[in-house]
Amino acid sequence: MSTPAVLLAAPIPDFLRAPLEAAYTCHELKDAEPHFASLRAVVPLGGTVLSTEMLDRLPALEIVSVMGVGYDGVPIPYCQKRGIRVTNTPDVLTDDVADIATALVLMTSRRLVESNRHLHAGKWPTAGAFPLAHALRGKTAGILGLGRIGKAIAHRLEAHGMKIAYHGRSAQNVPWAYLADLKALAAESDFLVVACPGGPETHKLVDSAILAALGPEGTLINIARGSVVDETALIHALKTNVIRGAGLDVFENEPQVPAELTELDHVVLLPHVGSATHETRRAMANLVIENLAAHFAGKDLLTPVC
Repeated sequence: MSTPAVLLAAPIPDFLRAPLEAAYTCHELKDAEPHFASLRAVVPLGGTVLSTEMLDRLPALEIVSVMGVGYDGVPIPYCQKRGIRVTNTPDVLTDDVADIATALVLMTSRRLVESNRHLHAGKWPTAGAFPLAHALRGKTAGILGLGRIGKAIAHRLEAHGMKIAYHGRSAQNVPWAYLADLKALAAESDFLVVACPGGPETHKLVDSAILAALGPEGTLINIARGSVVDETALIHALKTNVIRGAGLDVFENEPQVPAELTELDHVVLLPHVGSATHETRRAMANLVIENLAAHFAGKDLLTPVC
């Protein structure tokens, strides 16, 4: 039997590429077209968009194995209709992403980036002490999306003395307050933390009305997908002090970040590093490899989406 052909649909890190190339016949997207008829698997990164038009050209496709917890770039109904299996890499990145969310809450509340710039600019001896910031204890963190990552964020922020509330499709058996209306959650929150999946159902879910409800003492934190937040509305809210600030690890058109955001002092911006540790990325790569191996061996998938 010939070695299965695999399409690498995004820039794949070497620690995933090497074992894939050892086990399969791999093709880069840029030069894979002559091999479309033989491709049996696709390996994208989380956030990689796979169009149905391209997938239509892969008649032998059996599995899409996403290196990432988010699979909003994969047309799931289409894959289900064709019988194409889809896997992702959940759980292994939960702690790292939750750590980044917590860091963004701390960085925005205590104005750590601004105070760092104050010191590096030599302003401490000349302009005096940096202005006071805000404590976390007693504040409310509203979690939008109480999945694995949302729960991990809630536990971390609770340890900082924060009150926790959440919004999602339904109430869960957890000790935190459930609000069925997102606008009500925003109004209750000092920090609105976006931790829900991306995709059509959540596209620009956090819009100008939600930001207005969050209010001038509120801060938006987003470690989910840039598509969940109306970026234009967010920029306007930040410029006009509709909200106090924002901490963002994801953006609408990555890696492009609007200059209007980078020019603002009361915003903390990170280049989508939520899961970017050696340990987690290798664990994610291992899950991709194990899911593909299980599929081609006719065994149960480890982390199936469909």
